[in-house]
Amino acid sequence: MSDGADPHRRLKNAFSRYATGVTIATCAAPGGVSAALTVNSFTSVSLEPPLVLWSLQRTSGAFDAFMAADNYAISVLRAGQEETSARFAMRGAEPLSPAEVEAWRTGAPLLKDRLAGFDCAVEARHAAGDHVIMVGRVLKFDAFDGAPLLYFASGYATGPDAPPQVLD
Repeated sequence: MSDGADPHRRLKNAFSRYATGVTIATCAAPGGVSAALTVNSFTSVSLEPPLVLWSLQRTSGAFDAFMAADNYAISVLRAGQEETSARFAMRGAEPLSPAEVEAWRTGAPLLKDRLAGFDCAVEARHAAGDHVIMVGRVLKFDAFDGAPLLYFASGYATGPDAPPQVLD
Protein backbone atom coordinates (compact mmCIF):
# COMPACT_ATOMS: atom_id res chain seq x y z
CA MET A 1 0.00 0.00 0.00
CA SER A 2 1.41 3.36 -0.99
CA ASP A 3 0.07 5.34 1.98
CA GLY A 4 2.34 3.44 4.42
CA ALA A 5 -0.57 1.69 6.10
CA ASP A 6 0.16 -1.72 7.58
CA PRO A 7 -1.44 -4.31 5.26
CA HIS A 8 -1.69 -6.72 8.21
CA ARG A 9 -3.31 -4.31 10.70
CA ARG A 10 -6.77 -5.97 10.68
CA LEU A 11 -5.28 -9.43 11.26
CA LYS A 12 -3.00 -8.08 14.01
CA ASN A 13 -6.03 -6.46 15.65
CA ALA A 14 -7.88 -9.79 15.62
CA PHE A 15 -4.84 -11.65 17.03
CA SER A 16 -4.53 -9.01 19.77
CA ARG A 17 -7.91 -10.01 21.19
CA TYR A 18 -6.25 -13.10 22.69
CA ALA A 19 -4.58 -12.23 26.00
CA THR A 20 -1.15 -13.75 26.48
CA GLY A 21 1.50 -13.85 29.13
CA VAL A 22 4.74 -11.99 28.53
CA THR A 23 8.12 -13.70 28.64
CA ILE A 24 11.75 -12.97 27.93
CA ALA A 25 13.53 -15.61 25.86
CA THR A 26 17.31 -15.71 26.30
CA CYS A 27 20.22 -17.72 24.99
CA ALA A 28 23.95 -17.77 25.45
CA ALA A 29 25.20 -16.66 22.06
CA PRO A 30 28.60 -17.58 20.64
CA GLY A 31 31.40 -15.58 22.25
CA GLY A 32 29.68 -15.54 25.64
CA VAL A 33 27.30 -12.68 24.81
CA SER A 34 23.67 -13.32 25.63
CA ALA A 35 20.69 -12.56 23.42
CA ALA A 36 17.27 -11.64 24.82
CA LEU A 37 13.91 -10.73 23.37
CA THR A 38 10.32 -10.27 24.48
CA VAL A 39 8.01 -13.13 23.50
CA ASN A 40 4.27 -13.56 23.97
CA SER A 41 3.93 -16.75 21.90
CA PHE A 42 5.24 -19.03 24.66
CA THR A 43 3.13 -22.10 25.46
CA SER A 44 3.39 -25.56 26.94
CA VAL A 45 3.30 -28.49 24.52
CA SER A 46 3.76 -31.74 26.46
CA LEU A 47 4.27 -33.09 29.96
CA GLU A 48 5.96 -36.34 28.85
CA PRO A 49 8.46 -35.33 27.73
CA PRO A 50 8.22 -31.80 29.15
CA LEU A 51 8.15 -29.55 26.07
CA VAL A 52 7.45 -25.86 25.48
CA LEU A 53 7.52 -23.67 22.38
CA TRP A 54 7.66 -20.10 21.23
CA SER A 55 7.93 -18.39 17.84
CA LEU A 56 11.06 -16.55 16.71
CA GLN A 57 10.54 -13.89 14.03
CA ARG A 58 12.99 -14.28 11.16
CA THR A 59 13.70 -10.53 11.10
CA SER A 60 14.54 -10.40 14.82
CA GLY A 61 17.93 -8.96 15.67
CA ALA A 62 18.47 -12.02 17.88
CA PHE A 63 17.52 -14.53 15.16
CA ASP A 64 21.06 -15.71 14.38
CA ALA A 65 21.95 -16.12 18.06
CA PHE A 66 18.90 -18.30 18.77
CA MET A 67 19.41 -20.34 15.61
CA ALA A 68 23.03 -21.05 16.64
CA ALA A 69 22.19 -21.90 20.26
CA ASP A 70 21.53 -25.43 21.50
CA ASN A 71 19.46 -24.11 24.40
CA TYR A 72 17.39 -21.22 25.64
CA ALA A 73 15.68 -20.02 28.80
CA ILE A 74 12.25 -18.49 29.30
CA SER A 75 11.55 -16.03 32.11
CA VAL A 76 7.83 -15.41 32.68
CA LEU A 77 7.29 -11.77 33.64
CA ARG A 78 5.29 -10.69 36.66
CA ALA A 79 2.99 -7.69 37.02
CA GLY A 80 5.00 -4.49 37.12
CA GLN A 81 7.67 -5.63 34.64
CA GLU A 82 6.39 -3.60 31.69
CA GLU A 83 9.76 -1.81 31.38
CA THR A 84 11.58 -5.13 31.08
CA SER A 85 9.16 -6.26 28.39
CA ALA A 86 9.52 -3.00 26.46
CA ARG A 87 13.32 -3.08 26.78
CA PHE A 88 13.67 -6.42 24.99
CA ALA A 89 10.93 -5.72 22.44
CA MET A 90 13.26 -3.18 20.78
CA ARG A 91 16.27 -3.80 18.56
CA GLY A 92 19.54 -2.81 20.17
CA ALA A 93 18.34 -3.25 23.74
CA GLU A 94 20.97 -2.86 26.41
CA PRO A 95 22.26 -6.37 27.15
CA LEU A 96 21.40 -8.17 30.34
CA SER A 97 23.82 -7.44 33.16
CA PRO A 98 25.23 -10.22 35.34
CA ALA A 99 23.35 -8.70 38.29
CA GLU A 100 20.00 -9.26 36.51
CA VAL A 101 20.42 -12.95 35.70
CA GLU A 102 21.34 -16.39 36.88
CA ALA A 103 22.15 -19.48 34.82
CA TRP A 104 21.26 -23.10 35.38
CA ARG A 105 22.20 -26.28 33.58
CA THR A 106 22.30 -24.99 29.99
CA GLY A 107 23.98 -21.67 30.76
CA ALA A 108 21.16 -19.66 29.17
CA PRO A 109 20.47 -16.66 31.40
CA LEU A 110 17.23 -16.41 33.39
CA LEU A 111 16.00 -13.16 34.89
CA LYS A 112 16.38 -13.26 38.67
CA ASP A 113 13.10 -11.36 39.03
CA ARG A 114 10.52 -13.63 37.36
CA LEU A 115 7.21 -15.32 37.96
CA ALA A 116 8.48 -18.62 36.53
CA GLY A 117 11.55 -19.85 34.71
CA PHE A 118 12.29 -22.66 32.25
CA ASP A 119 15.76 -23.85 31.26
CA CYS A 120 15.44 -25.68 27.93
CA ALA A 121 17.48 -27.69 25.44
CA VAL A 122 16.40 -27.10 21.84
CA GLU A 123 14.37 -30.14 20.79
CA ALA A 124 13.31 -28.96 17.34
CA ARG A 125 12.98 -25.96 15.08
CA HIS A 126 10.14 -25.75 12.56
CA ALA A 127 9.91 -23.21 9.75
CA ALA A 128 6.53 -21.49 9.87
CA GLY A 129 6.03 -18.55 7.53
CA ASP A 130 7.93 -15.51 8.77
CA HIS A 131 8.80 -17.28 12.05
CA VAL A 132 10.64 -20.35 13.30
CA ILE A 133 8.90 -22.35 16.01
CA MET A 134 11.42 -23.11 18.76
CA VAL A 135 10.52 -26.31 20.65
CA GLY A 136 12.44 -26.89 23.85
CA ARG A 137 12.75 -29.73 26.33
CA VAL A 138 12.42 -28.37 29.86
CA LEU A 139 15.44 -29.43 31.91
CA LYS A 140 14.72 -27.36 35.01
CA PHE A 141 11.97 -24.95 36.05
CA ASP A 142 10.65 -22.95 38.96
CA ALA A 143 7.57 -20.88 39.83
CA PHE A 144 6.85 -18.12 42.34
CA ASP A 145 3.77 -16.48 43.83
CA GLY A 146 2.52 -13.30 42.21
CA ALA A 147 0.42 -11.88 39.42
CA PRO A 148 1.40 -12.23 35.74
CA LEU A 149 2.09 -9.48 33.26
CA LEU A 150 -0.37 -9.89 30.38
CA TYR A 151 -0.47 -8.47 26.87
CA PHE A 152 -3.87 -7.69 25.36
CA ALA A 153 -5.01 -5.42 22.51
CA SER A 154 -1.49 -3.99 22.10
CA GLY A 155 -1.23 -3.02 25.76
CA TYR A 156 -0.28 -4.42 29.15
CA ALA A 157 -2.64 -5.73 31.78
CA THR A 158 -2.21 -7.57 35.05
CA GLY A 159 -3.67 -10.97 35.80
CA PRO A 160 -4.84 -12.17 39.21
CA ASP A 161 -2.38 -13.46 41.80
CA ALA A 162 -1.61 -17.10 41.24
CA PRO A 163 -3.36 -19.45 43.65
CA PRO A 164 -1.14 -21.38 46.08
CA GLN A 165 0.93 -23.98 44.27
CA VAL A 166 -0.28 -27.57 44.42
CA LEU A 167 2.50 -29.82 45.67
CA ASP A 168 1.90 -33.57 45.70
